[in-house]
Formats: sequence, C-alpha cells, structure tokens
Amino acid sequence: MKKDYYEVLGLQKNATAAEIKKGYRKKAIEFHPDKNPDDTSAEEKFKEAAEAYEILSDDNKKARYDQYGHQAFEGGQGGGFGGGGMNMDDIFSQFGDIFGGGGFSGFGGGQRQRTVKGSNLRIRVTLTLEEIANGVEKKLKVKRKVQASGTTYKTCSTCNGAGQVTKITNTILGRMQTAAACHTCQGSGQTIDKKPSNADAQGLIAEEETVAVKIPAGVVDGMQLKVSGKGNAAPGNGISGDLLVVIQEEDHPKLQREGDNLHYDLYVSLPDAILGASQDIETVTGKVRIKIEPGMQSGKILRLRGKGIPSINGYGKGDLLVHVNVWTPKTLNKEQKHFFESMREDEHFSPKPEGSDKSFFEKVKDMFA
Repeated sequence: MKKDYYEVLGLQKNATAAEIKKGYRKKAIEFHPDKNPDDTSAEEKFKEAAEAYEILSDDNKKARYDQYGHQAFEGGQGGGFGGGGMNMDDIFSQFGDIFGGGGFSGFGGGQRQRTVKGSNLRIRVTLTLEEIANGVEKKLKVKRKVQASGTTYKTCSTCNGAGQVTKITNTILGRMQTAAACHTCQGSGQTIDKKPSNADAQGLIAEEETVAVKIPAGVVDGMQLKVSGKGNAAPGNGISGDLLVVIQEEDHPKLQREGDNLHYDLYVSLPDAILGASQDIETVTGKVRIKIEPGMQSGKILRLRGKGIPSINGYGKGDLLVHVNVWTPKTLNKEQKHFFESMREDEHFSPKPEGSDKSFFEKVKDMFA
C-alpha cells in the first residue's frame, strides 16, 4: 500500500502550496543521494517524496488526489512517476529549482547532467456508461515520434557532454558563477552526428503505434490518465514523454449519471399504476425486473442499491434511482371519457395523501441524504 502523499511530506491535508514546497524540500534534502551514498532505502524515500510533490504541487492533480486518492492515478496509467517510470534524472530535471540549481542537483558541488524528455501526447477516448461501470481496456492508435534507424549522436562541442554551460557575471558583490542548460544540445550533452534523410533535425520520425490502455472502473468525464513513456521520444539518450488519455463520457439514452449514482425515468401506465405490474428496466450491467406495487404514485423514487457506478477509490458502488412517472393519456375515446366521468365522484379516485406520501421536495431531500 502506498503511503498518503501528505504523510510522506509530513503535512496536514489543508497544507498550502508554500507548505507543500517547504515540506518536499525538507524531505529531499534529508534523503538526497549526495548525502546518503549507496543507501537504497534513502533513495526510495527521495523518490517517494518527489512523487508526492509532483502530485500535490499541481492544482489539478491535487484536486483529483484529494477526491479519489491513489486510485485516481492507477489502472496502468500511473500518476506522476508511478508505475516504475521514475528515475533520478526525472526528479532533477523537473524539480531542480527546489534545490536552487535548475535541472541539476546543487549538492556537494556536483553537477548532474540534465536528461532531456520528449514531449507529451494527448488523446481523447470516449467511453460508454457500461465501459465506465465495468472498466475496459482500449487499444489506441497513436502517432508518436521515435528515433530513426541509423541515427547516431556525438558529444556536444559546446558543453563537452556536460549538458550545461557556466556563465560568470561581474556584480557589485563580486564575480558570480551560474550554470544553465546548454543552448546547443538543450542539456542532453549530445548533438546529431548522422541521420537518415526522412528524419527531422533531432533524428526522429513519426510512426503509428497501437497502445493498450487499461481504464479503471469509475473514471469521470474530463479525468486525465497517464501512460508513461508512450509520448514522443527524446533525441540521444533522453527519455520519452508520456501519453495523456483524456476521458470523455458518452451520453446514455436512458440513464443519467450523478457522481456514482445513476438516474432512470420510468413511465408507468395508469392501469399498471393502479393495479400493479412488473417491468424491465435498463442498468449498466443488464436489464433487471422491478415490481410496481398497486397504487404506485407518480414521483415515487425506487432505489436499487449497488446498481450505479463503482467508486474510483474502490469503496463500493453508487445506486440506481428509478423515478416513477405515471403516464396520463392525452386523448380518450367516447367510452373512456364516459368511464372517467363516472369516476369523478368516486371516493377511491379522490386524492387522499398520507403521511408516507412525501412531497417532491421531501423526496429530493431524502435522495441526497
């Protein structure tokens, strides 16, 4: 079981952005590999802290984590660096500013070569309610850049493979030395040596690939899942970007979603409402038969527990709320009109609401209780 991200950084749930950054810096310094050489336990805690910060420092990811927990980033898609896609270069490349050294470690006087990462790709996938309720694996065709066969690289002559250049500036306080990513190789330490004619300036070509994506049950419209390493490749020894899968929920012809609950409008004929009947209704797992009790009133809400959408956190399922609507015929023939005329004065047809016959607003209140 993964630790709670707030716990990893020693924070409370209501921590501010400044407190999150401060908490990460404290843990990163404590478990930094330069301070804990050859200590695999410290390295894992260093990575763990970076993963927690990667989620909590992003407002969108933090909101998803606060609502769904770790499962918002699971199902093969990962969150942040989840799923084994994390390495030390990732951390120093993305969070080097925390240590005050751009994309480098800034500890012990050492300079860590920056690893270039390829660009991310984004793809939208449309899911039915049934697919969302049960989880699904989608095979997506993705056009991504990969290193062209025959491409070779050489050490960058500008930075001599260091990936950074040093700049010395004279200030009123004296000479100041700063390091920045090499503008020639963008920090990779390598430049193109040879490449085929069909490759771009970085030695990459576009190829179509089929990527299998496991989508967990309970995802919501607009949620973004990540498949690590399936974005565009980076030149040289860089790491590939990620494939971002954006969920789009398809409208259902009969069911409406509200969080993990589903709503269904059931139209009942007047004879069935009076005499009682059985009727099949549609759910995300197939049809079920429900009983309409004699004297069923319009506006009645029947709750089918566990027939909704599974929680993305894995904590049970929502319910299916069946809204009963008694259908009143709009046209009648002469005999039918005569029958209902004769029933006007019949006491059985006079409204006599009982204590159990709640108003519409009371039913709505109960529904959300």
